[in-house]
Amino acid sequence: MHHYLEIMELTFNGKVALVSGAGRGIGRAVALELANDGCKVVCVSRNADSCGKVAEEINASGKTAEALAFDVSSSAECKTACDALIKKYGAIDILVNNAGITKDNLIMRMTDAEWDAVISTNLSSCFYLCRNLVRAMMGKRWGRIVNVSSITGQYGNAGQANYAAAKAGMIGFTKTLARELASRNITANAVAPGFIETDMTSVLPPAILEAAKNSIPLKRMGAPEDISRIVTYLCSEEANYITGQVIAVNGGLGM
Repeated sequence: MHHYLEIMELTFNGKVALVSGAGRGIGRAVALELANDGCKVVCVSRNADSCGKVAEEINASGKTAEALAFDVSSSAECKTACDALIKKYGAIDILVNNAGITKDNLIMRMTDAEWDAVISTNLSSCFYLCRNLVRAMMGKRWGRIVNVSSITGQYGNAGQANYAAAKAGMIGFTKTLARELASRNITANAVAPGFIETDMTSVLPPAILEAAKNSIPLKRMGAPEDISRIVTYLCSEEANYITGQVIAVNGGLGM
């Protein structure tokens, strides 16, 4: 896949991309790859330091990025940030909704706060950003939206009712976006990662990680770049006939 994409030379023509959760892991990999392919990347995270470092890394490599720190789980903060970006760029061409947190607990012990935080950060954020950015995209008659879901949203996972509900919700949201926006040449797709080596999985106990690897047909965890490559492809001109799809990148787990 990777060599094929390199040979194809994906087309972006200086598009402006916003990547949420860009400070680490998958979001960082997506931001770096889009920038490397010629996009201007707006790196978003709640923490100014983390998205700032990624933007600095991109700019130091001779590509173009800026950092914008705000809380994507806040409707008001999303509106303020999006209004400023549209004023600056006219439109955001590419939106990658990747921000995500976990607050795991068994359903009978899960608190309202644990439920609300995960739903608002992982799912409501997609709605807030899309609602504020699609009008300008529609005006340009071109756009790409990629929502980073999870294998957990497809199959469920004990202790993650909030996370699974949010990630499954992203899938239904994506399919609806695809229907609503297709006439304006805007595609919307979801990518569902399996076990990927990131900060989020590094906190799992070694026994759990070992069991997870053994359950994966490829017998290993994925890298953030395994996700960023397919996200980048879906954001390109070359992916213009793919919309409303959920692309699983999971080493064959649950196939």
